[in-house]
Amino acid sequence: MKRIGVLTGGGDCPGLNAVLVGIVRKSIKEGYEVIGIKHGWKGMIEKETVPLDLKAVTGCIHRGGTIIRTSRTNPLKSKDDIKKVAENYRALKLDALIAIGGDDTLGVAAGMYKEGLNTVGVPKTIDNDISGTDRTFGFDTAVNFATWALDRLHTTAESHERVIVVEIMGRHAGWLALWAGMAGGADVILIPEVQVGLEEICSILKERHEKRGRTFSIVAVAEGASFGEDITQDDSQDEFGHVKLGGVAEFLAKEIQERTGYETRHVVLGHLQRGGEPSALDRYLGLLFGLHAVELVKNEDFGKMVSLRGNDFVAVTLEEVTAGTRTVPPELYEQAKVFFG
Repeated sequence: MKRIGVLTGGGDCPGLNAVLVGIVRKSIKEGYEVIGIKHGWKGMIEKETVPLDLKAVTGCIHRGGTIIRTSRTNPLKSKDDIKKVAENYRALKLDALIAIGGDDTLGVAAGMYKEGLNTVGVPKTIDNDISGTDRTFGFDTAVNFATWALDRLHTTAESHERVIVVEIMGRHAGWLALWAGMAGGADVILIPEVQVGLEEICSILKERHEKRGRTFSIVAVAEGASFGEDITQDDSQDEFGHVKLGGVAEFLAKEIQERTGYETRHVVLGHLQRGGEPSALDRYLGLLFGLHAVELVKNEDFGKMVSLRGNDFVAVTLEEVTAGTRTVPPELYEQAKVFFG
């Protein structure tokens, strides 16, 4: 009987529990045992586990977050931690380890594969920015929430005749801001991939207000959008070397008000975007990602990540996945600009 370990790492994401259901259900069908590794890679260092059987995952598909918890632990920073992960992998008698996460979590999976562990990856991020796959679960839920927020902000912006700047998640890629901004009728959308000057932003708003006679506007901005330099909360970094982004909406609102004279407010959606119940699509995708991850284990196709290409689930190497970030192509942003103002 094969023994599969599974962990969820990095930020929580709607649909994680659906992936666990897919893994457990498929494993039961194949006669495999599943061991949950609690708190991501931290659990592999500290050998913190929980059995994942049918009882453990029953009734969790609709829940947000992850029932086996998560962390942003990076064992690759320490030779001792790498050794502990490898030792605990053997001590737990695992035949494979499925890592569900984003670039950082999958980067560790790639590193541990090189250390001799049979790792398999499942892409997870609300940002939809993982290379090698057309879609990640969690993205649809986050887009729907951000669109819902923009819908509601339109009415208060119109009532008070204000500009409202809405900060949406997206460190290096603007998929979430772009999709939600277009669906939510934002008048300007700003993403990390394309730098737009403050004068151009204000010019779009002035034309909307003064030439079109509109008395309010909505600006959707990804947290990683840059105006010469990244805007951060402080100088601290997480275990993967990422600074804490945040504050771009506040900065932009101040600049817009000073340059245009329009009363401007800002709203930060923050962690609301990644919390709560997953959408039907993300539950569906999560189940299938989990199922196909077990298929990779069954076929001993290790060092790979499950990828969705069009409507097909395929395997791509973890090396390819961690080589770069999937960013918004310039032509898509040009299409979005048709709806500005």
